[in-house]
Amino acid sequence: MSNKIALITGANKGIGFETARQLGKEGVTIIAGARSKEKGEAAVKQLQDEGITAEFLQLDVDNNADIKGAYDYINNKYGKLDILVNNAGIMIESGGFGTNNTTTISDKELHDTLDTNFFNVVKLTNTLLPLIRKSNAGRIVNLSSILGSLNLHSDASSPIYESKLFAYNTSKTALNSYTIHLAAALAGTSVKVNSVHPGWVKTDMGTDAAPMEITDGAKTSVALSLLDENGPTGKYMHLGEELPW
Repeated sequence: MSNKIALITGANKGIGFETARQLGKEGVTIIAGARSKEKGEAAVKQLQDEGITAEFLQLDVDNNADIKGAYDYINNKYGKLDILVNNAGIMIESGGFGTNNTTTISDKELHDTLDTNFFNVVKLTNTLLPLIRKSNAGRIVNLSSILGSLNLHSDASSPIYESKLFAYNTSKTALNSYTIHLAAALAGTSVKVNSVHPGWVKTDMGTDAAPMEITDGAKTSVALSLLDENGPTGKYMHLGEELPW
């Protein structure tokens, strides 16, 4: 896979960094996107020290100039993009599991969350799509969450029923919709698009209370990044199992 190029957003820490590491160990060239130059370059150095071919790209998904810059950089250097992992995301609402803030959430929290987790993911992906189409096996992986499942949120017996953080959950539901629509738009091409539930993982967002290690949290993203031609598209996956929308 030494000729495969992957861009991973939010790759300086957590699941994004571990996804970069695991793909890099498979021989994929890593473009590690991050908002912070200092943190991004430190992450890339760590990957390089492990023998991975990696480079840093300044990429804040909320910055239109960075999105255009990502296209120009990848187009000029590689002329294609094989893997896009839309990993960057935010959860800025207060309250933990069992919180329902639907009636109290602020306009700013709602708009900022939807901008980062949905609108700008669509903008970045659609901007880079001409490069992904040039790949022999383009793969787009959208980091969603089981908290985006409308099916489970409407089922009082489901394990996530009590967790109603409105902005975050809605942003992931919208991202799942994009996955379905984009996969249909690309039907008949070599590009596959899937949503990922990484699991409840020990990250800054998941906290130390989470049962899964970061190593395992990256596995679904990596597997969907490396799908062969018979792999699924337009699906919502966790560790090889399909989740209900």
